[in-house]
Amino acid sequence: MSDASFLHPYRLLPTESAARDIAWELYESISELPIVSPHGHTDPAWFAKNEPFSDPSSLFLAPDHYVLRLLNSQGISYDRLGVPRKDGGRVADGRSAWRLLCENWHLFAGTPSRLWVEHSLNLYFGLDEPLSADNADAVYDTIDSKLKEPELLPRAVLDSANVEAIATTEFALDPLEHHKALKNDGLIGRVITTYRPDDVTDPEAVDFVDNIARFGEVTGEDTTSWSGLIKAHGVRRAYFRDYGATATDHGVPGAATADLAEHEKQALLDRVLKGKFAPEDAEQFRAQMMTEMAALSADDGMVMQIHAGSRRNLDPHLMAKRGANLGADIPGRTDYVGGLKALLGRYGNAENFRLILFTLDETCYARELAPIAGYWSSVLIGPPWWFHDSPNGIRRYLDAMHETAGFYNLAGFNDDTRALLSIPARHDVWRREVARFLANMVAEMRLAKADALVLAKFLAYDSAKRAYRLQ
Repeated sequence: MSDASFLHPYRLLPTESAARDIAWELYESISELPIVSPHGHTDPAWFAKNEPFSDPSSLFLAPDHYVLRLLNSQGISYDRLGVPRKDGGRVADGRSAWRLLCENWHLFAGTPSRLWVEHSLNLYFGLDEPLSADNADAVYDTIDSKLKEPELLPRAVLDSANVEAIATTEFALDPLEHHKALKNDGLIGRVITTYRPDDVTDPEAVDFVDNIARFGEVTGEDTTSWSGLIKAHGVRRAYFRDYGATATDHGVPGAATADLAEHEKQALLDRVLKGKFAPEDAEQFRAQMMTEMAALSADDGMVMQIHAGSRRNLDPHLMAKRGANLGADIPGRTDYVGGLKALLGRYGNAENFRLILFTLDETCYARELAPIAGYWSSVLIGPPWWFHDSPNGIRRYLDAMHETAGFYNLAGFNDDTRALLSIPARHDVWRREVARFLANMVAEMRLAKADALVLAKFLAYDSAKRAYRLQ
């Protein structure tokens, strides 16, 4: 039997009737717009191979670190959730893991994960009641049978979700084999890559010294010299652009940038290549590389993204047994004003430079990020990210940003997901929250409805295309 409250059409909209009516009008005007997903972490192999997903757990559970981390917080091991181990050791089969998720679905009450998953279950499988221990096997069988149908193949999912463009994210040394296959199929442009060089810009990355050597081999440049290292990035960035890349991405602990003299740069590189360096050397290397990446972006026009403030992979046991990006990240404080001083001093008003800033430190929204974007012509603010791409997170973000930065210094929305079927759900939450926020402004006589309609479309669609130079 269907739950009458399951996916209510007015979910997330204002409770006051006048504002809700305005919000519904705004939402209806943008709900069917194409989806532009300019930053995310879906697997390009899905689109290149276009094969069925193996089972419901591999689709909804194993790739979704939002779901995994909350279950882990209740003492449910990743083995029992079917997450693969590096050593190939035994983990739960898909059905057992799914049953465990359903038995513990109550843990997700009020969370964005519940909104996203239930939206996906309804949209793709017609399900209209919450998961539970009682319906676990029936739901599993429903999903499993439909996964074999042509409309649930990855490329068909992009069609049904009306995804106009989607960007994956690959490290500098990635050969882009899947993007080569996509190019052969004429799909580059709809599916594109993003250049994320953390493997050769962070001395604390695994195998960094070997990575730098391989970087030189791949590009034909002398990466033991500072000038050769930067030339190698130029070569690799051009290679990524051949597969649709319009942007770079940089995951860094903080927002530090530097502007060292040439001899200081080479001395720093020499120290880190020896493999024995102080933590402050690693921080200075990352900081200088951010300024170098800005210089390259000002030259080649690739949009630079900085995702700062995530303390990543803090569970050493999880990292050792299973690897990175499985939920063990924690936000940290970030100094954008001091950190970006060197970079913005050089390139903040450069004509061809665009910088999109993301943060996990909400305390700096109104204090730092909004004023930075409200002044520097190169800077846009990325949407709420990781822990904050939730209904309340979006509300806090819009409220903190719009008065100082304006709406037109925002980069729109990107879903930043590894879970393919959650993409339309995540964009729907953003669009509902945009409609809610603008409707309240209209109801308070702070904004004309005509302006709200224009802003709603901009924030739902146009802004992301403009920000990432996808037009």
